[in-house]
Amino acid sequence: MERRSFLKGFGAAAACAIALPHVASAAEEKKSGGPNEMNYETAVAAITGGKALTPSAKVKMEAPEIAENGAVVPVKVTVDSPMNSKDYVKAIHILASKNGNVRCANIYLTPANGEAFFGTRVKLGGTQDVVAIAEMSDGSFLSAKQNVKVTIGGCG
Repeated sequence: MERRSFLKGFGAAAACAIALPHVASAAEEKKSGGPNEMNYETAVAAITGGKALTPSAKVKMEAPEIAENGAVVPVKVTVDSPMNSKDYVKAIHILASKNGNVRCANIYLTPANGEAFFGTRVKLGGTQDVVAIAEMSDGSFLSAKQNVKVTIGGCG
């Protein structure tokens, strides 16, 4: 056997040995409904630790009622909070209730942020509710929800 063919064979075998455990663990995670396969209720429970969500006017969410392109839906969340050391927003979570991956964004804040605001674009797989959850420093969870109708090519 020539040295060159030995090294090619050895390299291929090493690459398979490295990749195989990762492929197997990804397949196992897919079967077990891993973090990317959470449903809405499980995702909310993971965020709140089982505490109740309170719909609140303090949480203002801006999202279009009709989105022509579900791949780039703009979402803005503002939480009315003094953002001082005793009363502030610890986190803002954005969820899409019917996506395969329900959790779209998790943003962690401190009083140093000065304002509880976040804007992003999310991908929606179809018409569904977009939910913003604000985790407050006192341990409560406030929410706002809006239904977004996703159309194909602008047609309902």
